[in-house]
Amino acid sequence: MDLQLRDKVIIVTGGTKGIGEAISRKIAGEQGIPVFIGRTPESGKKLEKELRDAGKKCYFIEGDLNVPGICEQVVRKTLDKFGTIYGLVNNAGRNDSIGLENGSPDAFKESLNSNLNHYYDMAHFCLNALKHSGGTIVNISSKTALTGQGGTSGYAAAKGAQLALTREWAVELLPFGIRVNAVIPAEVMTPLYQNWISGFDNPGQKLKAITNKIPLEKRMTSSTEIASSVLFLLSKEASHITGQHLVVDGGYTHLDRSIT
Repeated sequence: MDLQLRDKVIIVTGGTKGIGEAISRKIAGEQGIPVFIGRTPESGKKLEKELRDAGKKCYFIEGDLNVPGICEQVVRKTLDKFGTIYGLVNNAGRNDSIGLENGSPDAFKESLNSNLNHYYDMAHFCLNALKHSGGTIVNISSKTALTGQGGTSGYAAAKGAQLALTREWAVELLPFGIRVNAVIPAEVMTPLYQNWISGFDNPGQKLKAITNKIPLEKRMTSSTEIASSVLFLLSKEASHITGQHLVVDGGYTHLDRSIT
């Protein structure tokens, strides 16, 4: 299926590792132009070289989106290079385990800043370009927004707010034909997830306990499966879908499960 993303410029925050990297690769595979943002130059430059060596168009911008002014700079650099932006995938963030008991008001606020504020900032600074292109936004949220996890108040609050903003922006941007949707992963083996699972006394046993509770095929969702769902929502194949929350998790969230 041709998703009609050829030469479409799409910004992917946190686009050099994990789910973000898979999204960047999928965009390039559809002949789109991923602009991937990341804090680590090594991973960004490596991905950029690999894609370019394969004949793909792409662009890496190093930057920490939590630093004031960086989101605006990222958008300006993208427009200076390509003159247009068709899509924004808000993806950057991490589960920082700032809980109610094992946290503090200052840590909670910092968690919100790290996981939520740049979603708004990037959308705000991309908006004029998206109006011109008739573009679209996809926000990557998390199952913690729907189920809770325990011990991660800041991350869960940020992810819930992202879902609320998805609906809010979908309404506000209707006059411009800009679609806004969210993808909600659950258990996906990313570098951050691997670090988390490695913190248990018996990581293999813990992972098995989790996958046993995933109804479809008793396995984790792959980053590529999340990326495929994102690309569908970015594409014209989803031309009448807006304000929706798409859960991609093998039934883990909405079918019978227990808290893990």
